[in-house]
Amino acid sequence: MPQIYSTEELIQILSRERHACMNGQRLNLAAMPSGINPLLDRFVNSDGIQRFTAYRDFRTAIHQYQLEHQVSGIVWSSMTIKGKTCTCPKIHEHLISLPSDLAILRAEKIKIVQFWQNLTTELDLYLSMNSGKLYQLIDQEDIDRILHRSEWAVLSQQGKDETLELILQLGWGKPEEAVYRRGFPESGSEYIHAVQPGYVPIG
Repeated sequence: MPQIYSTEELIQILSRERHACMNGQRLNLAAMPSGINPLLDRFVNSDGIQRFTAYRDFRTAIHQYQLEHQVSGIVWSSMTIKGKTCTCPKIHEHLISLPSDLAILRAEKIKIVQFWQNLTTELDLYLSMNSGKLYQLIDQEDIDRILHRSEWAVLSQQGKDETLELILQLGWGKPEEAVYRRGFPESGSEYIHAVQPGYVPIG
């Protein structure tokens, strides 16, 4: 029986392949500038397109492997803030989610949201808008509406001390399609940033 690669092994394989593609060791020679606009195509580096396309094609093959062998796209990480720890799942940025992964994310949502809420009672809350270019101050009622329509949650942080920012991503559908609203409206997410009073999100 052939070996089935684990999630961690697929991540390592993708990392090595991405490095090889970026170094020009892998090219998709069929990938060329668009041909739609000759003026713009003069400024497009065909070598860069070939590298990017080679990696994209390889990643697509890995995603197909995940589906065929039911290899999870979830990675787990522990976050400790103010002496409190939460272990959170999320879909790795280069993998896809399986239906079983979505079930795990849904089951973990309440725990993650409660952890975030316990840490942010004294903080200002901002909703990210226009792909993080703008932020709007929101209240608990606004958050409750977003929580009601979301299926899963992902927690992250940036900055430290006074600039500590706790970011709660509340989403629906497939997480890999929620990024940059690629799969909107079937998949999508909202980002809520919690910052110290008087500060604004770093962005």
